[in-house]
Amino acid sequence: MELMTENHKQEAMMLLGELKDRHAGLSFEAYEQKVIQTIEAKEDMTEEQIENILILASVERISSNEPDWTYVAADIYLRRLYRLSAEARGTEASKGYGSFYELISLLEDFGIYDKRLLQQYSREEIEALEKMIDPEKDRLFTYIGIVTLAERYLAKSHSGSFIELPQERFMIIAMTLLADEPKEKRMQLIQEAYWALSNLYMTVATPTLANAGKSYGQLSSCFIDTVEDDLRSIYDCNTDVSTLSKNGGGIGLYLGKIRSRGSDIKGFKGISSGVIPWMKQLNNTAVSVDQLGQRQGAIAVYLDVWHKDIFSFLDAKLNNGDERQRTHDLFTGVCLPDLFMEQVENRGEWHLFDPHEVRKVMGFSLEDYYDEKQGEGSFREKYWQCVFNLDLSRETVPAIELFKSIMISQLETGTPYMFYRDTVNRMNANQHKGMIYCSNLCTEITQNMSPTVMEEELVEDGRIITYKKPGDYVVCNLSSVSLARSVKAGVLERVITIAVRMLDNVIDINKIPVLQAQLTNERYRGIGLGTYGWHHLLALKGIKWESDEAVDYCDALYEDIAYYTVKASSNLAKEKGAYPYFPGSEWSTGSYFETRDYDSSRWLELKEEVRQNGIRNGYLMAVAPNSSTSLIAGSSASIDPIFRLEYSEEKKDYKIPVTAPDLSPHTTWYYKTAYNIDQHWSIKQNAKRQRHIDQSISFNFYVRNDIKAKALLDIHLDVWKSGLKTTYYVRSTSNADIDDCESCHS
Repeated sequence: MELMTENHKQEAMMLLGELKDRHAGLSFEAYEQKVIQTIEAKEDMTEEQIENILILASVERISSNEPDWTYVAADIYLRRLYRLSAEARGTEASKGYGSFYELISLLEDFGIYDKRLLQQYSREEIEALEKMIDPEKDRLFTYIGIVTLAERYLAKSHSGSFIELPQERFMIIAMTLLADEPKEKRMQLIQEAYWALSNLYMTVATPTLANAGKSYGQLSSCFIDTVEDDLRSIYDCNTDVSTLSKNGGGIGLYLGKIRSRGSDIKGFKGISSGVIPWMKQLNNTAVSVDQLGQRQGAIAVYLDVWHKDIFSFLDAKLNNGDERQRTHDLFTGVCLPDLFMEQVENRGEWHLFDPHEVRKVMGFSLEDYYDEKQGEGSFREKYWQCVFNLDLSRETVPAIELFKSIMISQLETGTPYMFYRDTVNRMNANQHKGMIYCSNLCTEITQNMSPTVMEEELVEDGRIITYKKPGDYVVCNLSSVSLARSVKAGVLERVITIAVRMLDNVIDINKIPVLQAQLTNERYRGIGLGTYGWHHLLALKGIKWESDEAVDYCDALYEDIAYYTVKASSNLAKEKGAYPYFPGSEWSTGSYFETRDYDSSRWLELKEEVRQNGIRNGYLMAVAPNSSTSLIAGSSASIDPIFRLEYSEEKKDYKIPVTAPDLSPHTTWYYKTAYNIDQHWSIKQNAKRQRHIDQSISFNFYVRNDIKAKALLDIHLDVWKSGLKTTYYVRSTSNADIDDCESCHS
């Protein structure tokens, strides 16, 4: 609607008055003067143009000196959201939230919401839930937080108009994840979930945040598959990858079973072209099958460091060399046994083998073994058998030269990720049911894996029927707790308890289009509860990153998190039953607790409860990157140090200034930035943290691009010796703009 100059001045003055009342700690004099001057310089204006002027004027003032201007900009943006939502709904509720029942009905009619919402809940229940919605919680968002939530996650009409509002998204998530709970306690549980989400004490993973309650998409973050060494398996894998990718899932693939370049096929020597052509095929899938039209697919591929194709694998993301051998759109990871790291440290030789030839000559698959104890075990026994068998071809290289190739790739591209396979498998709570070959796209998931193989294909009554033996196709179900908010408010246990229940319910309600993944999800009932806001919490508590105090606090806090998480899953097992593979697991034998030296009275009591009643989830904790959802929640990402005190978040057409969370004259002294931190202190923290996390941690290195090779090698050796399971990106100052996996943000 067009307004005359005096009218928009009055409109702006009214808004300014409201803003000054809500943000009394800020000086509005210069801001007010600029806004009025800008408005008076224009003759005709729409309401949206007035909002733009107000937003831009407040965004300009966001800085490390005045970080709270972000809340002023967020206030104005929220006003716009309310107005646009009201217009799209055709209501008069331009000042805030309208009828929740009418919203659900409207979006169901549009085909955006799932029809089950109105089937599972009565009108009376939905109207009762509407009364729980607290619009004032919208005031918790920073400007970058509310813009990110609105643009990426709130439901829109098919024309792109905003309809759903933030608190309605949180309530829809709670309703969706708790719909199948017993009716006598369902409303109370929904209220608890909404409390945790609306207060930003926790966030759910990106697929859940975007898709819960909708008629499309799925709720899990990542999937991990094991590719068998045959043509059918490779192509079936690619089909499954494309199916999951289009529904928003990130993919991790283990390629270590595929024969190397120059291997034989059906006895014909030198025929195989190795793993690179299959990586090229996957690269094309990643580019051509996008995720709900929002971004291209995200695929990580892992290979063993003893595989003959390892050098070409490491070169696959480099910007120079033969472009026909490059896969720039894939992410790479290397699987490292202890023995290799020992050979690197001792400057010994390393032998590369063809896995197909190993199977044919030796009668076993080398990748199926790991060292059960530090310094001894079945992998090194089998490896040396291969080395000393003269009938087996191999390439022999200095181990340190191979490691140099790893580090060169990391400094140029950020990858490969590192997967310490012996440590991972020694700490696997479900060793009785298999082993773990690699991690996922963000290196925080470590769960049992095995390939799916076709057993029989036959024709019956004019139909082709295929029988497959399903393997363990890993599913990542993620959410994360905001440490700064939850610890500060003293609600950590309460938040973890409802978060574990919500994650467990994702397993039952999520329909995964790849059936072996669905089966694996049901057998292990694996979840990944993580955390973000570690640096934010340290700053609020006045603890320096590079200090023994931070290391000790990390140990104590994550032990509490582990205790509350195990306890929550154990209580769920009493209520709903243990996961099917519980018998024989380290949970059932008690060795899970013994391995981690959990011998205090509270742990011994919990150990006995788990032994008697079981545990609901075979895998429990995993720390994901959370960079998007931590932005929404106004905190720091994952367990990372902050990147800068102040920076600009790039959007398509503009930049948004962002400051470190709760930045103040007090906290600024505790916000040492990532590239200025000694990485060995971060390793010390993660060594304590990893003891309590049953899966793994998305752990980035931050190094300068002029780092000496020996210094980077020392960091890697420190990680391995400290018992970490994986590392994520090596973020050097030359590759600092690496994109994170979207799916694992939680």
